[in-house]
Amino acid sequence: MLSSINMNVFQLRYSYIVMIFLLFFLYSYIPIWNIVDARWELQLHRPLHAAAYYLNPHYHYNPNFKVNANIKIGLYQCLERMVPNANERCKIDLQLESFKDAKGLFGIDAAKTARDKKTPAQWWDSYGDECPELQRFAIRVLSLTCTSSGCERNWSAFEMVSFFCFLF
Repeated sequence: MLSSINMNVFQLRYSYIVMIFLLFFLYSYIPIWNIVDARWELQLHRPLHAAAYYLNPHYHYNPNFKVNANIKIGLYQCLERMVPNANERCKIDLQLESFKDAKGLFGIDAAKTARDKKTPAQWWDSYGDECPELQRFAIRVLSLTCTSSGCERNWSAFEMVSFFCFLF
């Protein structure tokens, strides 16, 4: 009987120690996560990213695709910046309806199959011919290369942080 009581006390103490350690460990990382989140928000929430998300057929025709005001604002900001001619912007805006509703070439079986097989720029080159202004804009947006220089700059800010300072 006494050994079972000692065992229960030991288990209780052990669980408290583990809980305190986990709380300390978790709370010591919160400032770091806040820094990472802030940099993530600054670098990955740009009009160009919103336009690429909207124009990528893999995502656009996915049943889980959600468009909110921020994505549309980003799309139209990118459009204004990359297409200086107001008449061409108006044409692109009208052509977006065909893309959104998968009308014409956008809705044929080959286009539906290729959404997940081709790169977005290749897909637009193959199936965007009925909307030439939108096609040109989409290929420009989706052909831009990505760079890791922003990430390298982020991580260089953390190079002096030691893992051990979080443990003690």
